[in-house]
Amino acid sequence: MQEDKTLQNLCVNTIRFLSADGVQQANSGHPGLPMGTAPMAYVIWAHHLRHNPTNPKWANRDRFVLSGGHGSMLIYALLHLTGYDLPLEELKRFRQWGSLTPGHPEYGLTPGVETTTGPLGQGFANGVGMAIAEAHLAQKFNRPGYTLFDHYVYAIVTDGDLMEGVAAEAASLAGHLRLGKLIYLYDDNRISIEGSTDIAFTEDRGKRFEAYGWHVQRIEDGLDLEAIDRAIEAAKQDPRPSLIMVHNIIGYGLPTRAGTPKAHGEPPGQAELDGAKEYLGWPKEPRFYIPEEALAFFRQAKARGAELETEWQQRLTAYAVEYPELAAELRRRLSGELPDGWEAAVLTFSADAKGMATRASSGKVLNALAEVLPELVGGSADLAPSNNTWMNASGAYAPDDHSGRNIHFGVREHGMGSIVNGMAYHGGVIPFGATFMVFSDYMRPPVRLAALSHLGSIWVFTHDSIGVGEDGPTHQPVEHLAALRAIPNLITLRPADANEVAEAWKIAIENRHRPTALVLTRQNLPTLDRSVYAPAEGVRRGAYVLRDLGEGKPQLILMASGSEMGLIIEAGKHLAEQGFAVRLVSFPSWELFAEQSAAYRNAVLPPDIPLRLSVEAGISQGWHRWVGSDGRVIGLDRYGASAPANLVFENLGFSVARVEEVALELLQQK
Repeated sequence: MQEDKTLQNLCVNTIRFLSADGVQQANSGHPGLPMGTAPMAYVIWAHHLRHNPTNPKWANRDRFVLSGGHGSMLIYALLHLTGYDLPLEELKRFRQWGSLTPGHPEYGLTPGVETTTGPLGQGFANGVGMAIAEAHLAQKFNRPGYTLFDHYVYAIVTDGDLMEGVAAEAASLAGHLRLGKLIYLYDDNRISIEGSTDIAFTEDRGKRFEAYGWHVQRIEDGLDLEAIDRAIEAAKQDPRPSLIMVHNIIGYGLPTRAGTPKAHGEPPGQAELDGAKEYLGWPKEPRFYIPEEALAFFRQAKARGAELETEWQQRLTAYAVEYPELAAELRRRLSGELPDGWEAAVLTFSADAKGMATRASSGKVLNALAEVLPELVGGSADLAPSNNTWMNASGAYAPDDHSGRNIHFGVREHGMGSIVNGMAYHGGVIPFGATFMVFSDYMRPPVRLAALSHLGSIWVFTHDSIGVGEDGPTHQPVEHLAALRAIPNLITLRPADANEVAEAWKIAIENRHRPTALVLTRQNLPTLDRSVYAPAEGVRRGAYVLRDLGEGKPQLILMASGSEMGLIIEAGKHLAEQGFAVRLVSFPSWELFAEQSAAYRNAVLPPDIPLRLSVEAGISQGWHRWVGSDGRVIGLDRYGASAPANLVFENLGFSVARVEEVALELLQQK
């Protein structure tokens, strides 16, 4: 580091007090983390982070993750100082309605924010996903003399991050895969909200990470900029992921709160903040003071970043001459475009009374897509043979070979979800993760954050109902469909046959700014004869008229999703034989149907046909929206049972006879 110590201290305190002033003005927030970590943030951003503030999406930029998202004023200060499109006025509007500086960083809102963080451990695991994507793209596209991907993932992580199980899952996998581009600086301030970390967090964190296969360094003085700089340089030279444990003082400078839980999550108060400024030789007024010398130093990032990107673009141009096909594919993938005609690869399935499980048809569709979409990368939480998610076109992503597209996530559902999100944040790949539907609970936080962050993550959830059978209620999802449907901006799709599965995969691939959950069966389902029933393209609209049975205007609407479609089809036929007119509606996605025009929704579910019956092997919650006050719901508002699947369905009321019985009750009441 060439600048003198006076300038270094000036820059560190600029970060520190911009952050603290923002919290104090908002009268809300977390001053402790930014005041304590300002030195190490300065070293990262001023001396190591390769980025271009004028183009936050430059493909080969280093990524910076503030995993302790509660300290968000730290990253807002850094982004403003280094020249991102984040005016000082936005820092002054911290945590206010409509500002670009929300209480926790939000991807897609604030220029330069790489991840949505705040729920602890998520950013830690997102960074692992970013490193997986970087290593994969590097092995795919780098050629001798043409290094296109060689960026690092830097993160500031906290005690809270390291306590969370998701971080342990992700760290274990990162060490196994030898993701050497991960450099995490741990704010080892030894304070949590309830007091010293000694009350609940006493293992040797360094030894734990060494056991994971990480390179661990320890810095006892968090104010020692030279030591931090040397540690980062050493981390770059080590092939393992790195954890640099930096002993900081939370709320450094605050006269009575530094080093105490009071520094963590509340504004310091003007007197306390003034005391810190006086102690560190900082003017008390004006608030949000930025010395010209410090700003000029930080703003060098713009010219330096533009130069770095220009050099990279020139390299890419030369690369395109020597490797035109690879360059074209890279440009397409980085832009998020899909190959022309990719949809033609999606399989069409012939009518088959025996059919197949939708997990099986999903596997066939996925493998067909993998042939034409080389950016498809993902895997399962140790369930690939059951989830049918292995792509035969590629091998495994392994410690000594990062070119593979099949990732063995291990039994780490939560970590898998957050890592998949990290891959989506990174770009250049279309990531997916798979497990049993019942374990979607284990990964709900990343599913929710994918929806909040508008990521195109794809979730494959198989074994979707009491059809799991003998494994019993611990493995039979009941409330999980309702739980997924409750997440705004998530598309939940429960297809009824193989051709609906094919359409569901198309929807998932096309939605690059919205996550999708594919909900699939273990048991076989008939493949419908589409010359008799409506085309499966209706899945794209969430619900569609599968067929009208009987003569004249329908008197009753039967609707279902997934495996229960077969029940309403057979019951509908019986009712038609008895002289009733019945409409069959396939209803794979509530979200997509709700987004259709009122005219379309009314065409599928006419308001003047109030007799409606829904059938789904999950809790009934939510279906009343679609069946109305005159309709009925056959659902499962209890847990399942251990027995062969057909007996579980029969004994819990999911049979053709039961559907027909309830339908007749409705018709007779009318």
